[in-house]
Amino acid sequence: MKLSTAVGCLAVLGLVAGCGGPQSRVKKGQVSQVLDQDPARSGYLESIGIGASDPNLPSDTQRKSLSRDAAIVKAQYEMLSMVKGVQLQGGITVQRAMETDSNLEAKIKETIRGAEILKSEFTSDNGCVVTLRVPKKRLEEMMGVKFK
Repeated sequence: MKLSTAVGCLAVLGLVAGCGGPQSRVKKGQVSQVLDQDPARSGYLESIGIGASDPNLPSDTQRKSLSRDAAIVKAQYEMLSMVKGVQLQGGITVQRAMETDSNLEAKIKETIRGAEILKSEFTSDNGCVVTLRVPKKRLEEMMGVKFK
């Protein structure tokens, strides 16, 4: 009886872990042909970035490190673009709000730089795909606004 309960619990944990994690963007060492994104998943904003490095660098570690850094910067840029397009209550976009509040842009960039790196996946040619996320609530609190 106890063994079957333990096996059942492990099965449930396996399902939760498999469904709750970030989607894999690399299949068999290659970036997928189609990158499905749901940028406003649950209470988070998510973005992906794809980066590459100079293939002539002497070691895999250097190539992977630089491609990951490039992917993080690209994902941050994508997230900033998404945030700027978000509509606030009252019908104004974050982009318009940033034009009137010089501190707002600095706060948003700081929040995005602190985004959680959910997953870093390397391709067979040492490229990298990074998935970032930031809680919507954290953005709202930092900006002192409410998203629509």
